[in-house]
Amino acid sequence: MTELIFTAEQVAQIEREGVEAYPNECCGAILGKDVAKGDKTQRIVHRLEPLKNSFEAEEQFHRFSLSPKDLMRVEKQASDEKMSVLGFYHSHPDHPARPSEYDRTHGWPFYSYVIIAIAKGKPADLTSWQLDDVTEQFRSEEITRGK
Repeated sequence: MTELIFTAEQVAQIEREGVEAYPNECCGAILGKDVAKGDKTQRIVHRLEPLKNSFEAEEQFHRFSLSPKDLMRVEKQASDEKMSVLGFYHSHPDHPARPSEYDRTHGWPFYSYVIIAIAKGKPADLTSWQLDDVTEQFRSEEITRGK
């Protein structure tokens, strides 16, 4: 069981990026560290790295993609800073904050996938998901919003 821990400013950053990208999807990487706490793993978010949505421009209203070059760069940054890429965030413009079938078929186990719903240009629901490597289905991940 995992718990993703954000600061209030980090949540505000994801919301702001989602609003700024609307009606298209924003995306970025989540950098931090995993800390074992009994039977739970806390994923402490240290930093968010906004990334360019590299999906075809006319499809960015309902899809996002990260370039391999951006992924390699952010993995190196995380390593240099003694952190890990814990996952990725993206927005769902005028759509619920639940993973789509596209998200499921393009997701990888281990990572946290944070989705911010942007409803008519305003931030709505924020959720996080992890892809189970056995069932290949997403399961909800707890989010804690700190100060």
